[in-house]
Amino acid sequence: MPVLVMKFGGTSVATLDRIKRAAKRVGLEVAKGYDVIVIVSAMSGETNKLVGFVNETSPLYDAREYDAVVSSGENVTAGLMALTLQEMDVPARSWQGWQVPVKTTNAHSSARIEEIPTDNITAKFGEGMRVAVVAGFQGISPEGRITTLGRGGSDTTAVAFAAAFGAERCDIYTDVDGVYTTDPRISQKARKLDKISFEEMLELASLGAKVLQTRSVELAMRYKVKLRVLSSFEEPSDEAGTLVCAEEEVMENRPVSGIAYSRDEAKMTLVSVADRPGIAAAIFGPLSEAGVNVDMIIQNIAEGGRTDMTFSCPTDQVLRAQKALDEAKASGDINFAELIADTEVCKVSAVGIGMRSQSGVAAKMFETLSNEGINIKVIATSEIKISVLIDRKYMELAVQSLHDAFELEKTT
Repeated sequence: MPVLVMKFGGTSVATLDRIKRAAKRVGLEVAKGYDVIVIVSAMSGETNKLVGFVNETSPLYDAREYDAVVSSGENVTAGLMALTLQEMDVPARSWQGWQVPVKTTNAHSSARIEEIPTDNITAKFGEGMRVAVVAGFQGISPEGRITTLGRGGSDTTAVAFAAAFGAERCDIYTDVDGVYTTDPRISQKARKLDKISFEEMLELASLGAKVLQTRSVELAMRYKVKLRVLSSFEEPSDEAGTLVCAEEEVMENRPVSGIAYSRDEAKMTLVSVADRPGIAAAIFGPLSEAGVNVDMIIQNIAEGGRTDMTFSCPTDQVLRAQKALDEAKASGDINFAELIADTEVCKVSAVGIGMRSQSGVAAKMFETLSNEGINIKVIATSEIKISVLIDRKYMELAVQSLHDAFELEKTT
């Protein structure tokens, strides 16, 4: 039998009624002749509740026990889904991560999948099982302890299973009906895309779009796993959702496919640092060690042997960044006159594989923002994206105006 992977997020399995609804979708795919691997998240809100229990019990918790607690939410959902399918006369059983086994690194709470042996589940398919319901987000370390993959880890689990089993497709069921040209809550003109390339989806995910977890898209691109994002609350259809696939399969040919934004960004500037070889390493080395996720970087023209260095990071990492840089200054590794943090900015990005072959995208983006009176603080580019830092109060205006300027509401 061909294999299909279906992943259901927390909102799709939030209640017993929703689990039944999801199970019916699985039953339809079984009736088409698929052996199905279902990856489930914990019921909506359950993981947050378990994390709260851990923090209340032990603020400086043992990460191994943290994983043992928070992974239990997925185990409950997997068992309930298997029971529901059995009640529908669909041969199914649940699998926890260690039973597969999903082999991971030992980085508790942020483990990475290293291997998924297919023997156990394949053997059960051979014995007549039609559905393997696997608890997402979890695995087992080389030491034999339960591990978790971090937030959004069930998406990664689903793609990894699709790659390991050579699945025909990996369907990600969520509370949205696909990938849009921008956030529909900001622009009423946002349009659902039928297809989007792996590269574009990866950029959108990393730039703030919350439809798919970044690591899952990276895996899908590496192993050429076809992903389909669709809603668990709409009627089943072969044409539903958005297909994330190779660039060659995308029919639309436009310079920009989507506008993404990240609201909680900060701009940090080191004033008057020495302009010498190794200064960038001296600055960003301590930031990396402190776990600060640096994104956009710009260095001003040097004057008198001194320069200014600006970078962006998430607002919740500003204090960590300040501490790391102050410690580096105290140790004599770097010297700067002042550290200025602007926590009232956001990042807005235009993404599209068409930028590779079509010029003028940056000019149009900058002109559009200028016409709206929006000042650009920092610019960063790649082959298929242009990102700018602007004042946060202009975020929605920027997204709407750029969506209109590139006419993303229209199909080609």
